[in-house]
Amino acid sequence: MAKGEETRQFIIEKAAPIFNTKGIAATSMSDIMEATKLSKGSMYVHFENKEVLACAAVEHNMKMLSDQLQKTLSRFKTSKEQLFAYIDFFSDPNHPPVVGGCPLLNFGTEADDTNPIVKEKVNRGIKQGEELLSGIIEKGIINKEFRAEWNPADFATVLFAMLEGGHLMSRMSGSNEKIEIIANSLKKIIEENSV
Repeated sequence: MAKGEETRQFIIEKAAPIFNTKGIAATSMSDIMEATKLSKGSMYVHFENKEVLACAAVEHNMKMLSDQLQKTLSRFKTSKEQLFAYIDFFSDPNHPPVVGGCPLLNFGTEADDTNPIVKEKVNRGIKQGEELLSGIIEKGIINKEFRAEWNPADFATVLFAMLEGGHLMSRMSGSNEKIEIIANSLKKIIEENSV
């Protein structure tokens, strides 16, 4: 990696948790300069403005989350185990796998009416999450783990939405009580559709 690319990556890695915690609007370039110990001139050599850096930070946060999730899921062989692991991965919103919480929820809430570029990145992340879940269920149906009539796409949407909603409720209350109720309900549905 060239020196310029290393510096650019360093800035993204330092900026990502700040944007995910404070939000795009509330994060200033001064915040990033303080975290990186770089001058304003150095920052603008690599990013023409805050919006460009924010987009890179959004992608970085989503990739970090995806990579950690994939690493977790790869430890499990059956589709049922993978679905349970997916739920468990997101079951402690007050100690999230990515600093600041779920980037899809954080950036999606902020960008839905204000930033079409970030909105599209988040929307793509949601679709990828649903496709991942749907694919796990489809594999489970093929392997006769799940009932053939179970609709993978529908349950993927329900699971994804319930976890995101539970994440929000748990973060707001400072308690994982709501996500635990949701996780147990989702696991019960999985059990009911298991062969």
